[in-house]
Amino acid sequence: MLAEQEHQQRHQARLRRLLHEAQLPVPKTLADIDWGAFLDLDRHQIEQLAHDTGWLDRAENLLLFGPSGVGKTHLAAGICRSLISLDRSARFFTATTLVQELQRAKADYALAKALNRLDRYALLVIDDIGYVRKDEAETSVLFELVMHRYERRSLLVTSNQPFSEWENVFS
Repeated sequence: MLAEQEHQQRHQARLRRLLHEAQLPVPKTLADIDWGAFLDLDRHQIEQLAHDTGWLDRAENLLLFGPSGVGKTHLAAGICRSLISLDRSARFFTATTLVQELQRAKADYALAKALNRLDRYALLVIDDIGYVRKDEAETSVLFELVMHRYERRSLLVTSNQPFSEWENVFS
């Protein structure tokens, strides 16, 4: 009985640490979502992604598109929170913040180290990728991150631009 209590306390402490490290921008869960506002969204599919870690194990990625203000960030944070409750690590970044951190690392000749540090997270969220400025230095570090994680670790990317316009993000 005492061992079980100790195990539960350690597990809860780990979940609190994972949640803190994730740096989620909003204290939202999937239960808080007004699903009626998402006419083209398959609620069952989102809930399945949030409660099944298989896609993380396979290093698959999730892309959420839509105009500003529809709740992409809320969805991403809710998915992260659910996955953390399943003992999976996640880290949430706005695209701008992530690009700035990677550019600093590159300037310090430490980009590879920074990319490897991000590998400790099963899921890396890049929020609002469409807002990244379009200069070559910014897009190159973002491209290096995507290529570094490709088929190794999962990304969840939100964008106000449809995928067909992503050439503008990486050009």
